[in-house]
Amino acid sequence: MIFVIGGYSQGKLDYIKKRFMSEKINIIDAAELIIDAKSEYFEISSAQIVIINNINIAIADIIKNGKSPEDAIKKMIKDYPDAVIISDEVGNGIVPVDKNERLIREKIGRVQCLLANEAEEVIRVICGIGQRIK
Repeated sequence: MIFVIGGYSQGKLDYIKKRFMSEKINIIDAAELIIDAKSEYFEISSAQIVIINNINIAIADIIKNGKSPEDAIKKMIKDYPDAVIISDEVGNGIVPVDKNERLIREKIGRVQCLLANEAEEVIRVICGIGQRIK
């Protein structure tokens, strides 16, 4: 699995599209892929590079529904071990005033650590330029 992280609108998806330009890719929005920890995933051909975009939004939705995002993420990693997972960074910037938003942000950060730990490669994208950090 490849984990790609970076700020909002920093070109993460475009960077990955260019990297796999000659491959057949399947881009899936994580919010559609993960409804809850028991959801079924889309059938995806193994001949495709699977790109799961906006995982941070899906994680926030799972948390807001009172469920554990770790279960859904672990299942996704097991089901799609060769996927490219893209997430916005949540640890930089202004800390939210709302307590619940702070808790969601912290949980997303912890799940991102899980993803980075499990990933074979971690890339941080800034201004459309990828930097391999693992």
